Amino acid sequence: MPEPRPEVSTRFFTYGGPHAPVALRSGASLPGVTLAFETYGTLGPNASNAVLVFHAMTGSQHAAGWNPSVPGLAVEWNDDCQSGWWDGFIGPGKALDTEKYFVICANYLGGCYGSTGPSSINPATNAPFGAAFPRIELADIVDSQVRMLDHLGIERLHAVCGASIGGLLALDFSVRHRARVSSAILIASGMEVQVLQRLMNFEQIFAIESDGGFLGGDYLPGPGPTRGLALARIIAHKTFISFDTLGARSRDEILVPGDHFGAYPLTHPVESYMLHQANKFVPRFDANSYLRIVEAWQRFDLPKSAGEGQLMSALRRCAGLPMLVFSIASDVCFYPEEQERMAACLAEAGAEVLLKRVESAKGHDSFLLEPELYEEDIRDLLG
Repeated sequence: MPEPRPEVSTRFFTYGGPHAPVALRSGASLPGVTLAFETYGTLGPNASNAVLVFHAMTGSQHAAGWNPSVPGLAVEWNDDCQSGWWDGFIGPGKALDTEKYFVICANYLGGCYGSTGPSSINPATNAPFGAAFPRIELADIVDSQVRMLDHLGIERLHAVCGASIGGLLALDFSVRHRARVSSAILIASGMEVQVLQRLMNFEQIFAIESDGGFLGGDYLPGPGPTRGLALARIIAHKTFISFDTLGARSRDEILVPGDHFGAYPLTHPVESYMLHQANKFVPRFDANSYLRIVEAWQRFDLPKSAGEGQLMSALRRCAGLPMLVFSIASDVCFYPEEQERMAACLAEAGAEVLLKRVESAKGHDSFLLEPELYEEDIRDLLG
């Protein structure tokens, strides 16, 4: 029988307010910000054992353990949400060993799992922000979490860690807040937005905004752009797993004769599998949050964020920083060539870089599914 997972709960940190609006990179502001976060382990006496984890695009603050509910959400906290998304990595004796480290994970500013986002109530109107929620940048997300670290009394992190676009955030943190971090772990990520990523992201934006239920972003309360959000998830999901794995998983999907997607009769289990994944996703995520986070990814510009003219100038701020870069051989979301180039540039900039190639058939999602391929190298870096 598997060992029972500890039950955890989400905590909340709020700053700003009606008389102290929170400025954003776009020039807009918010009348206060709340971040939903969870912590695991015990903060050491000198607050020197903290590890900050940035989740992937549609992840949450719930990285480990079992959390049955989060109050006040406009989306469903369903079965997919209740189990910690990085439970295989965080806990006693695991890669992020909670007997040694104090691990923190927060839902992004702009998200929908308790942090201030488009589905949050706008105090000026007493209704959801909806389309009125301002544009955010990844740097805004990082800066909000720096405020959270200040609140927790953490001046310097033992490590910052992120996978996928969480890796972009971890890199931004390492560059702009170098004095506050002792090491960095970047998994299946990059340092620039690649053309293929930009096109895939645009397809997802187009899918959501083309749905008649989007209503210009002001669909709450109501079902919203369910078809558009489902299509966006399908577009993204096919980059999360390798095509071999996709084929293997879909063989277990039951294709019922006569099943239709609209007027189209499903012809193959892979179609049924992708539709199933999309339909599971839609109730648990807000379409406006999806758009704000994808748009922030589209606008990621590390030199601009750091106030530098060139990428290498920004990366030189990481000089002397131990950095572990993981590359997944079968990744088609952030291709291995991206990590190879990033590691080379960081090494040229003076960072102490170790590049590890993960041989996995599971594609981008390997960082969620196969902790045994990562934990030894993570332990070595943290140790």
